[in-house]
Amino acid sequence: MHNELIPFDPARDPQALAASGALDGNVAQFAQPRGPDLLRRGAALDAWCTLRARHGVWPYARVLEGPPEPLATVAGGDGPARRGINFASQDYLSLAAHPAVAEAAQRALREAGPHSAGSAVLLGNTRLSQQLEASLGELLGLGQVVLFPTGWAAAFGAITGLVHGADHVVIDALAHASLRQGAMAATRNVLVHRHLDCDHVRELLARIRAQDSANAILVVTEGLFSMDADSPDLPLLQHLCREYGATLLVDVAHDLGALGPGGGGAIASQNMTGRIDIVMGSFSKTFATNGGFVACAERPARRQLQMYAGPHMFSNALSPLQAAVALESLRIATSAEGDGLRADLLRNAVELRALLAGAKLHCPGAPSPIVPVWTGSESAARIAGMLLARDAVFVNPVEFPGVPLGAARLRLQLMAHHSPAQLRRAAGLVAAACERAGAGRPPALAGAERYRA
Repeated sequence: MHNELIPFDPARDPQALAASGALDGNVAQFAQPRGPDLLRRGAALDAWCTLRARHGVWPYARVLEGPPEPLATVAGGDGPARRGINFASQDYLSLAAHPAVAEAAQRALREAGPHSAGSAVLLGNTRLSQQLEASLGELLGLGQVVLFPTGWAAAFGAITGLVHGADHVVIDALAHASLRQGAMAATRNVLVHRHLDCDHVRELLARIRAQDSANAILVVTEGLFSMDADSPDLPLLQHLCREYGATLLVDVAHDLGALGPGGGGAIASQNMTGRIDIVMGSFSKTFATNGGFVACAERPARRQLQMYAGPHMFSNALSPLQAAVALESLRIATSAEGDGLRADLLRNAVELRALLAGAKLHCPGAPSPIVPVWTGSESAARIAGMLLARDAVFVNPVEFPGVPLGAARLRLQLMAHHSPAQLRRAAGLVAAACERAGAGRPPALAGAERYRA
């Protein structure tokens, strides 16, 4: 594929790229292919992806050569590997390169080997995984913790393990795909509420309870939304759940450890530690490894998850190495050193947002490890992402299905160890790339209003 690349400078010849068709279309067009041949009916999608790759606007499946550090070497896309500023990895506290984390992994490998060799329900648990459960429970103020092999598995398993076909799910319009797919797999009674709109949640809960007082309702949201970098009103949502006999689940994948007092995330920032019904999260954003968890205060719910959450019951448990890395990362994140790393991360977020705002770019949300840069059109995100990669600044262009159609953006993911010089250089290049790509500003109805149907 690389030897078919057509070098292109959109500032010199934007019409040529547009005429090629590489800026046309979106994934939604190919979501439901028809025909009897399961292996070949995706041919149109494959041709579309190949066309984009030939013209340098296919930013996916790149290869990271080395650790996910602020300066990284990345291969793929439009030619040889480049070393540049990395805003495409999820290592918010820069713990993947922490010597104590590396030592914990090596120690676990020596003592317990690389493999759990069984489901957690069978013989897959280790001393390290039990310690990890206890430490998570202490941080969250919730005593019942279940571990999962990935964050996706935790989200999907939490909903499918607790919700059955007669129950109801009320879920934020921008919730993670793992949560949405879990809801759809568990019940047909799924209602989507407008992003962060608690009045809409109240309306939907009242409607359900007026018709059904016998079955359960699960309300699903996130501590920090990964595309808009904003957070819900957790005390109000939990209050509404109490009022209508519903249960609240908060996904803290992007904020736990990286934000909040003591690393407690949005829940701690809103003084809700130990007061949320169900908390689930991932180790892959802040805790330097794969894996996930679900935590609650009720032992019956934990038992239900152990027996009926398929990704927990039927997948091998976290390896000793993964559990050790997550445990050591959690120890650092909740220590004084973690406080310093969070301060560095937040300083970087504030500085980068100020630089981008000074260049007249729109960055939704509030300071956090996630800095979304609005482009609007998918074509602008594709061109800007390509230009930045050629300038050795690595970002994640995001379009449908990650965000709604016409709401494309560049997602920059910060680390505590990004330097001020890296931020300044990257901001200037991001601004230049967005200008050359013709990035627009959001419509007059911004934020939650964008998603009103």
